[in-house]
Amino acid sequence: MSEKTYTASNIKVLKGLEAVRKRPAMYIGGTGERGLHHLVYEVVDNSIDEALGGYCDLIKVTITSSGNIEVDDNGRGIPVDIQEDMGVPALQVVLTVLHAGGKFDQNSYKVSGGLHGVGVSVVNALSEWLEARVHINGKEYSMRFERGKPVTELRIMGPTNRKGTIIRFRPDAEIFETTEFSFDYLTTRLRELAFLNRGVRIILKDERTDRMHDFKYDGGINSFVEYLNQNKKPLFPKPIHIESAREGMEFEVAIQYNEGYQENIFSFANNINTIEGGTHLSGFKRGLTTAVNAYIKNHDLLKNEKVSPSGEDIREGLTAVVSVKITNPQFEGQTKTKLQNTDVEGIVGSAVYEKLMIYFEEHPGEAKNITLKSVMAARSREAARKARELTRRKSVLESGSLPGKLADCTINDPAQTELFLVEGDSAGGSAKQGRDRAYQAILALWGKMLNTEKARMDKVLNNDKIQPIILALGAGIGQDFDVTKLRYHKIIIMADADVDGAHIATLLMTFFYRYMRPVIEHGHLYIAMPPLFLVRKGKQKRYVYTEEARDQALAEFGDKGVFIQRYKGLGEMNAEQLWETTMDPQYRSMISVKMDDAIEADRMFTILMGDEVEPRREFIQANARYVKNLDI
Repeated sequence: MSEKTYTASNIKVLKGLEAVRKRPAMYIGGTGERGLHHLVYEVVDNSIDEALGGYCDLIKVTITSSGNIEVDDNGRGIPVDIQEDMGVPALQVVLTVLHAGGKFDQNSYKVSGGLHGVGVSVVNALSEWLEARVHINGKEYSMRFERGKPVTELRIMGPTNRKGTIIRFRPDAEIFETTEFSFDYLTTRLRELAFLNRGVRIILKDERTDRMHDFKYDGGINSFVEYLNQNKKPLFPKPIHIESAREGMEFEVAIQYNEGYQENIFSFANNINTIEGGTHLSGFKRGLTTAVNAYIKNHDLLKNEKVSPSGEDIREGLTAVVSVKITNPQFEGQTKTKLQNTDVEGIVGSAVYEKLMIYFEEHPGEAKNITLKSVMAARSREAARKARELTRRKSVLESGSLPGKLADCTINDPAQTELFLVEGDSAGGSAKQGRDRAYQAILALWGKMLNTEKARMDKVLNNDKIQPIILALGAGIGQDFDVTKLRYHKIIIMADADVDGAHIATLLMTFFYRYMRPVIEHGHLYIAMPPLFLVRKGKQKRYVYTEEARDQALAEFGDKGVFIQRYKGLGEMNAEQLWETTMDPQYRSMISVKMDDAIEADRMFTILMGDEVEPRREFIQANARYVKNLDI
């Protein structure tokens, strides 16, 4: 690995550390689970920045037995000499001053994910304690901080023959709602970073459970795409890889189509997941669309077709990762979810077009598969357009523009209303009788629900089980979906507490994820949790949700004269019981459906609802031991 001089002179001070403890959400997005784990990502990002510069190839992240975090890298080590502007060691400056670090010095980092330079100082400010150990210039140095303030001087611990930085910290319980780190939560981001930084080894270890992951992907984003597609049926075995460096920017793209109908593109800028896309994503889409349409035209593949593929058609069944690394990225806000550099779009677009055209000529089989799939998608889009028109006409013809099976509420404010999607007419009848008509609407679902994982848009729009949901919500579907038009801000799936009910809930979640994803992203989707048992003795009664809770109730009530009812389905409850157990906001239990990890969500829906049987069998075998209260 190359070496450059990295000293205190490289650390540029912009502004003092202020108000982080008072307003932590401004810096880490919140004080819940997501904000807690963001602390780890900020420290790891510093190590990744060293890797991007060619100075580091090993990063170890450990959840210690006491629940603290340690991040250890073999980079150059944070400088420890005196920083001339502040008159204190550079390590202290980096850890106590906001907007201080090597990111602001062009000679230190060509590319950096931690653009704003707030990372490690914010972690320090929000930690009960933080200890930094630096191995540099043949010596080990140590310094300790408490709630952002130094409590020891910089100390020399002795000689060392290694280099790098070790940061240990304990998040402050006065700040965070929870201080318990999730191994699975960290796994997702660290795996992602290993994919994006080819050849960098990232080890995650949990001393509490002895679990460990060792990530190293020499295939880089090619391996990433193969990972995303591993439970699907690819159209060709190896991803198309495009890599280029132009005008101070490095970028690479990996592309692989599968037989499914969903578009999955993940974009990154300097290792940051730009979930709202930006100029690099729009450039990629433009280059791909232009190349495929040019190939179709050059080979006269539309001579008998009445439609031509749009960009959306061309991206059907596409899995792609777009990664750019740029010296001065411009993001939309502190959240860094959208790249705004205007020159990036043209550079990426032209390079993708040029390299794809070469690939298509060299691989006519793959090119034919892609273009034929695009043409089929165009035909389906035309059919879907007609189905949309039919759905709109149907909504106008029906009473109040709403489906006949919908028992609507009287309040019109979406923020105050909730829609129950109820399995079966029997349960739907009880729900209609038991509900609060002012703010609770009921839509009874019947028959077999469509598996939208295996269906194109036209089939979804024509399905008589899906149409009522689309009409009731009133916000469109797919690319036309507008979350601001949603008629209810709580959409509650209410199904039986058995295998069939779980299957229906999964089918509905798949539909929302694939065709109304903002419903999940904005926190509008819930799953009702009906009780499994009613335990009653005389006038005493208790609804319980697990066998353990049933046994506890039995012990409290005593053995004699106790009546136990096992609910096989919602239809066994009368209106009063359904209200007081599952619909009354004061007593009900619900699960909020969230999507903190789009990559793993996509893989899980593919495993559970896709065409491939083997991944589903493996998943069931691996997780069967965790199943409780199975009703067969």
